[in-house]
Amino acid sequence: MTCDSKAICTCTYPCSRHGKCCECVAYHRRNGEVPGCFFSKAAEKTYDRSIENLYADYKKNR
Repeated sequence: MTCDSKAICTCTYPCSRHGKCCECVAYHRRNGEVPGCFFSKAAEKTYDRSIENLYADYKKNR
């Protein structure tokens, strides 16, 4: 994971942290969430960043 804004970000949600992995991870950790790049493409587009949704996405796509 890179911490600069040159990273290729797969998240489709437009925000100030787009492409800034360290800022994104820190933001979502503070909120008890997971960044969009951890999800499948379909699950990422729901914008549900909960750990529960990540687990459901993982089970569905393994």
